[in-house]
Amino acid sequence: MAVPKKRTSMSKKRIRKNFWKRKGYRAALKAFSLAKSLSTGNSKSFFVPTNTNN
Repeated sequence: MAVPKKRTSMSKKRIRKNFWKRKGYRAALKAFSLAKSLSTGNSKSFFVPTNTNN
């Protein structure tokens, strides 16, 4: 027989929401950092060809 589940407390809900938000924030920071290193030419993990007159 189906039994209704107990309600999640506001504090627990807030903690989970903040974890989720923090994951997105860290991913955005990482992407921004990578873009910055690519634009300045300091990237060590990507090969970016320079413009040559061919």
